[in-house]
Amino acid sequence: MSRQVALVTGSSRGIGLAAAIALAKQGFAIAVNGPEADAELQAALDRVRDLGVPAVAAAFDVSAIDAHEAQLSAIEDQLGPLTTLVNNAGVGVLQRGDLLEVSEESYDRCMEINTKAMFFLSQAFAKRLLARDRDANAFHSIVNVTSSNASAVAAPRAEYCASKAAAAMVSKTFAVRLGPENIAVYDVQPGLIATEMTAPVIDSYEQRAKDGLTLFPRVGQPEDMGNIIASLASGKLPYTTGQVISADAGMLVPRF
Repeated sequence: MSRQVALVTGSSRGIGLAAAIALAKQGFAIAVNGPEADAELQAALDRVRDLGVPAVAAAFDVSAIDAHEAQLSAIEDQLGPLTTLVNNAGVGVLQRGDLLEVSEESYDRCMEINTKAMFFLSQAFAKRLLARDRDANAFHSIVNVTSSNASAVAAPRAEYCASKAAAAMVSKTFAVRLGPENIAVYDVQPGLIATEMTAPVIDSYEQRAKDGLTLFPRVGQPEDMGNIIASLASGKLPYTTGQVISADAGMLVPRF
């Protein structure tokens, strides 16, 4: 079987970097992505290459839809045919607060990056796979990273919740379309995870986890998410697609 090749968006830090590292440990070649060719992206690339797999930097803004085709072609020219897309890149709100005061700028930013970019990058990736003969022994998949807020309301971040709910439906629609083509699609929905995005509120998250908001009394780490993503992308859950993986330590389990 030829080597699996993955593009992991938003992989210069956080969950994306953890996913890139976990996939590299499974032997995947990796395209590490960030919006700019900066020191952070280079450091992430170095960490992945240190694991002994082919890796390249793919510096592009996922919201630049017109650039998707050229970027995917550049990755394949360097690493070979893509088998895996991890849509992890995402943004939070510009300002937490009353949803009655949400700005159009913040709403559009969440939708553009968290939903629209994911949809069209998945589309470009899928068309590429369907246009060629694929190694029947390779596992082909799209793994989307959305959020527990796809279903659980966080009123001070209403526009983020809306974008993630839409992204979750994108995952389902692609699963339905690509299932007959033997391409699996998954939706990983992280809960309370310690990342730069959550850094301003992580202390309160940790306390709420200890107080019982999550069934495991701790916040999650990027490595937890990375291992989940790598398990899915390497076919460790065979005969599954369209699944929502609630990576939230049981936070959304109904309780009395």
